[in-house]
Amino acid sequence: MATSILKTTPNVFQRHQNPLAFVANSISARTSVPISQKRRSRSFALVSMSATPVETSLVKSPPSSQNTGIPIMVNACTGKMGKAVINAGEAAGLNVVPVSFGCDEESGQTFEIGGKEFLVHGPSDRESALVSALERYPNLIVVDYTVPNAVNGNAELYCKVGVPFVMGTTGGDRDLLHKTVEDSKNYAVISPQMGKQVVAFLAAMEIMAEQFPGAFSGYSLQVLESHQASKVDASGTAKAVISCFNKLGVSFDMDQIKLIRDPRQQLEMVGVPEEHLSGHAFHMYHLTSPDDTVSFEFQHNVCGRSIYAEGTVDAVLFLAKKIEAKDEKRLYNMIDVLREGNMR
Repeated sequence: MATSILKTTPNVFQRHQNPLAFVANSISARTSVPISQKRRSRSFALVSMSATPVETSLVKSPPSSQNTGIPIMVNACTGKMGKAVINAGEAAGLNVVPVSFGCDEESGQTFEIGGKEFLVHGPSDRESALVSALERYPNLIVVDYTVPNAVNGNAELYCKVGVPFVMGTTGGDRDLLHKTVEDSKNYAVISPQMGKQVVAFLAAMEIMAEQFPGAFSGYSLQVLESHQASKVDASGTAKAVISCFNKLGVSFDMDQIKLIRDPRQQLEMVGVPEEHLSGHAFHMYHLTSPDDTVSFEFQHNVCGRSIYAEGTVDAVLFLAKKIEAKDEKRLYNMIDVLREGNMR
């Protein structure tokens, strides 16, 4: 992450490999103008983060020199995040068990992923499959990258059976999700963002919000986020950042987030590389002072999924240590993982 004071020019975003432009009037507009192009030259602070990792599905990390043997069950193993976590887990020496939850259409089928055959169980036999897996692998930890409408039901099942889990799926009723874990005393890491470096940025935002409440009172905010077309909900990361801006005195509702899901707009307006249209996460937050003389922009762009897969593996390792230590705390997030300081 770099912080610099730049002089705004009409081509300021060309300084970045993947410029993120806001739509001037509406998302459906054929043309767009970055916000910075609307005004005359002035100074602003730019904080940007970008990552263009090599796809885990294409290049595997070298095998870990130390096999931890921790068994993990990756639900939605046929999805792109599921596959990325399986590859990252195998590379880290985790024991990825060959069973998974899936949709009705996949139920009873086997799929080869990373050289291993996975049997997928549909919604009707999730509980029996999970109980059987836990009996066979007593130290099992589940990794969930399913769909938003399955978040709460899956979490309730994990807690009922008593299987610790890492929830990387966004959406669902998050308050109910946390309550389910707390009431059951089950171990879990829950985070809408698994990328460690992005989580560090979120942590910094939370510290600023706590220590300087109201610092941006009166400022207006615009938020744009672009993800692959298959992501149906708004970014959990964007929501977390917006919550910090709310504490800093900015009035902004979650339904004001501009969502970009159309591949053509992502290419032409956002600047997503074509090879990453199927897997990316671009975010920009633009703040403007009441008199329109000062602006701030925060940007973090991720191409591919390896940053999330690696963070998920760290969350699994972290959770396994907490379980072994019989830690009294049961519910964690990725900031807890970062604070532990044992990331690979």
